[in-house]
Amino acid sequence: MGNPSKLRWGILGAARVNERLMPAIVEASNSELVGIASRRPGAAAETLAKYAPHEQGVRTYDQPDALLADGQVQAVYLPMANHEHAEWAVRALQAGKHVLCEKPMALTAADIEAIEAAARERGLTVMEGFMYRFHPQHTRVQEIVRSGLIGEVRYARASYSFMMRPARRYRLAQDVRHGGGAMWDIGPYAVHSLRWCFEQAPVAVTAMAKYVESGADIATSGLIDFGDGRRGHFDISFECARRSEYEITGTLGGVKCHTAWQNPGDVPVISWWTEDGRQCVEQLPAANHFRLEIEHFADCVLNGKPPLLSLDDAKMNCRTLVAALESAATGQTVKLND
Repeated sequence: MGNPSKLRWGILGAARVNERLMPAIVEASNSELVGIASRRPGAAAETLAKYAPHEQGVRTYDQPDALLADGQVQAVYLPMANHEHAEWAVRALQAGKHVLCEKPMALTAADIEAIEAAARERGLTVMEGFMYRFHPQHTRVQEIVRSGLIGEVRYARASYSFMMRPARRYRLAQDVRHGGGAMWDIGPYAVHSLRWCFEQAPVAVTAMAKYVESGADIATSGLIDFGDGRRGHFDISFECARRSEYEITGTLGGVKCHTAWQNPGDVPVISWWTEDGRQCVEQLPAANHFRLEIEHFADCVLNGKPPLLSLDDAKMNCRTLVAALESAATGQTVKLND
């Protein structure tokens, strides 16, 4: 029946994220990989052989429903296409599985409410998969801000981008209404990190976008109003060099996270400065935020703890993304309801 001290995982999809995700599950101290499914014939077995070649006894399926019917699977990671997340999250919950869902959890807040209801009915755990939040560098940023070193937070900037290679053009195949484009792909990171910087709900969003023929945005920039003059600027793009950084400016100084998307071997760097002339660059120990995310979720399930990222957090992120897309489409500032 497996090790009771380990959460038994199945993966619903052979997406590219498995390059980092699958080894993270294998390496996690409290997790065990028991299955992977994909609708593409042979893709599940191919993905397993590529990213976890030494794992024994992992079952592969050519139908996601077969994995959901596997009684050994306790929790699923869901990395399907953006517009499929809500449907398959509910189906997984109805099958009695805990769900860690790749961002964005859904394309509407109403869909997240349906996921929440399904989880509550069965007493299951659900979390949106923002792996970056589990890296210790963000705890260090939070320590600096809360120490008062940079004063009261007034402004933040988040920049996330990479050059779109031909093999990844599928991200632009659907229009924004169906989860395609940069805003639904890397925009969730920008919005989420800005909301974390201010630790309060946004009031309004103003945005502009560049679209491709399919109706997907290839680049979007915008301003999120957090009230009382506190603003967060974001820019996300599939046609700029790789960036994953955010910077917080307060009344006495500022602090910057230089690389939120930490790759294996990367050295995390945090820098801060103050108006009185102090400057500091801190190098932190490397960490695998995918493994830390998996271990956190497994700990929550095995020990009945609430996840770091709540479904209220997921709903607010979704509402902010929808508001940004509406603003870009209409050219108007869009206010967010409480």
